Amino acid sequence: MKFTLSWLKEHLDTDASLDDIVETLTDLGLEVEGVEDPTAKLKGFTIAKVTSAEQHPDADKLRVCMVQTDEGEKQIVCGAPNAREGITVVLAKPGMYIPGLDITISVGKIRGVESHGMMASERELELSDEHDGIIELPSGEIGEEFSHWLAQNRPDTVDPVIEIAITPNRPDALGVRGVARDLAARGLGTLKPMPEYSLDASGDCPVNVVIDDNAKDGCHVFAGRLIKGVKNGPSPAWLQQKLKSIGLRPISALVDVTNLFTHDLNRPLHVFDADKVQGDLRVHRAAGGESFHGLDEKDYIVPEGALVISDDNGVESVGGIMGGLATGCQMDTTNVFVESAFWDYVSIAHAGRGLKINSDARYRNERGIDPGFNMEGLDRACALIVELCGGEVTDTVVAGEVPDVSRAYKLDTARCSSLVGMEIPAEDQRATLERLGFVMEGDMAHVPSWRPDVLGEADLVEEVARIASLTKLEAKPLARSSTGVPAPVLTVSQKREQVARRTAAALGYNECVTYSFIDKASAALFGGGSDASMVANPISQDMSHMRPSLLPGLLQAAGRNQARGMSDLALFEIGATWTGGEPTDQVDAVAGILVGRTGPKDVHGASRAVDLYDAKADVEALLASIGAPAKTQILRTGDGWWHPGRHGVICLGPKKVLGVFGEIHPRVLRDMDIKGPVVGFTLWPGEVPQPRNTGGSRGAVQISDLQAVERDFAFVVDAEVEALTLVNAAAGADKAMIADVRVFDEFIGGSLGEGKKSIAVTVTIQPQDKTLKEAEIEAIAAKVVEKVGKATGGSLRG
Repeated sequence: MKFTLSWLKEHLDTDASLDDIVETLTDLGLEVEGVEDPTAKLKGFTIAKVTSAEQHPDADKLRVCMVQTDEGEKQIVCGAPNAREGITVVLAKPGMYIPGLDITISVGKIRGVESHGMMASERELELSDEHDGIIELPSGEIGEEFSHWLAQNRPDTVDPVIEIAITPNRPDALGVRGVARDLAARGLGTLKPMPEYSLDASGDCPVNVVIDDNAKDGCHVFAGRLIKGVKNGPSPAWLQQKLKSIGLRPISALVDVTNLFTHDLNRPLHVFDADKVQGDLRVHRAAGGESFHGLDEKDYIVPEGALVISDDNGVESVGGIMGGLATGCQMDTTNVFVESAFWDYVSIAHAGRGLKINSDARYRNERGIDPGFNMEGLDRACALIVELCGGEVTDTVVAGEVPDVSRAYKLDTARCSSLVGMEIPAEDQRATLERLGFVMEGDMAHVPSWRPDVLGEADLVEEVARIASLTKLEAKPLARSSTGVPAPVLTVSQKREQVARRTAAALGYNECVTYSFIDKASAALFGGGSDASMVANPISQDMSHMRPSLLPGLLQAAGRNQARGMSDLALFEIGATWTGGEPTDQVDAVAGILVGRTGPKDVHGASRAVDLYDAKADVEALLASIGAPAKTQILRTGDGWWHPGRHGVICLGPKKVLGVFGEIHPRVLRDMDIKGPVVGFTLWPGEVPQPRNTGGSRGAVQISDLQAVERDFAFVVDAEVEALTLVNAAAGADKAMIADVRVFDEFIGGSLGEGKKSIAVTVTIQPQDKTLKEAEIEAIAAKVVEKVGKATGGSLRG
């Protein structure tokens, strides 16, 4: 959003300096991105007077001038046709930079005659395109800064241009008047009343307008007037200067008026050449595929559902975005139909993205303009067109109706302190809102129609605090609770996420934060890629689907690192995954991958390729850290992206899956161009049972001072029996006394025969209240043998 200082002062009565205005705008939340001050490039240029001008001895088109300056008389060679005795000129001294020529001048000789400076033209100072001669000033004191003279005599040429960034919640600031209103509310001046206007209208408008039923939710009101007998042409100098100052090209009086209202009052308008409109105008949803030739002389295919304005010839305008060249105004236009409408924000955004048109009208309409100004804006624009171009105005034709956006919220003046910590008197709060256009009725604040962002009582407090300046906000400590014990802040899931992140980092993993969007091919490798998880409006083809797993993002990160020479990696991520497009389909997960080898080459041979047992150890450590039960089982029923014989699913029963670990399938690595081996894991903290102690405190640690007893057992079992099954059976023989069961040996073959193996375990028996006798130890050992035998069908090895 750009505007000049003089343009701002047309709405704001203020004596504030440019620096004060710039600083205040940023403090109000209208961040100043830049200020173009034309006087900066004119610094050093001074006024001088030519006392004599003689013909150059060796050049017909050059004259040798004696120029009176603030440093005495100087000799300057000049080739301008108007260089003559007695004129007042603008002097550039040696060593100065000439912006229009992009050079720095110095003392030099021109055809053998020394020249001590330069007399500048308007183009050389970038004041205009005039370059037929040097600048002749009607008055001025010798030595006076030229920029000072311009400020007094031609202020439009040195008018600073201010550019501000507008956040999406402040559409009211997309007009110069809205910016002026904020500054006035701060006290940097007084908002001037809107200028008076008069409009004599008579007769029915011959152009009728209808809104189809399927478009009434997108176009709330469409109003227009016909102006007959206009005489189009260049707009007046003041209007052209306004538009040029903010980077717009003046086109004609009719078009320039619409651009003026767009930037001055945030009221986008469109002007049709009424003689080119065939039949009535109809607002409707596009069927899709219609062709449209825009005012920018480009051809577009209108997407399905876009709001368009058509006549008997077809689409003539895309509502709220861009008009068509076929019905656009030209210099020979004599009858015009001026349109003012209020469009649905979302519909404008969808159509604009589909067409890839970024116009000033779209920018404002999709953020929200003032519906209450729709009719007045139309009348003011018609009045200005008649003033500049003449013509007779008909009555207004209206389709739809202006939406009722009136609403009011209670102003609780005490909430300013509790919400933002600022002590502002109640009367000042009310006065602030009134200066911003709110109407106060007792404690109720009626929101003006140009503020769609104010939607509650808290927003009123925000406005008061913003105008008072949030830079004055002082930090205050939070009040302590009456018990002195702070209430828990983090939920169980938040605590688990925090602990899992620290544990993974302690295990040597580096955290990644990848996009929640991935490409369809990668999503399909991990069970996703369906239409249910497809993004409706993706940023790019590589971000077309919501990720079904954290693993594809980690693997892509590993691939990028491998491409840069990093082959041994340990990466993890904590985040959300999606199994579909509904809110209930979001699942939080923790995932990690190990790539390459466990470490660099080592003289002792400690480095080796990562395997699934590395992933198993890490996932079990993570599960233990977040409070998962120790008694779990491992099944081989994982998904297709895991190696079929080298992975395991950690469960609490067959249906309660806590996590999965193993080697990534070679097919997946090939498709994602990853060099293996790669092992990984995924666990779901939400599946871990909630702690029974809701108070959050742990019981006292029980430590026995009695000596533990260890007994070794070797069981012969079938080859397909898993060691975990045997360990769990042994541990369950006496849960009160058996503290640990650990596998220390496995033997296959030999005298055991085919299909058999021997698994040796150490059982740790921990007495609690007395030293165990041998008979008691033997009884526990017998229970172990019995339990293992029932669970596995095995027997003690002889």
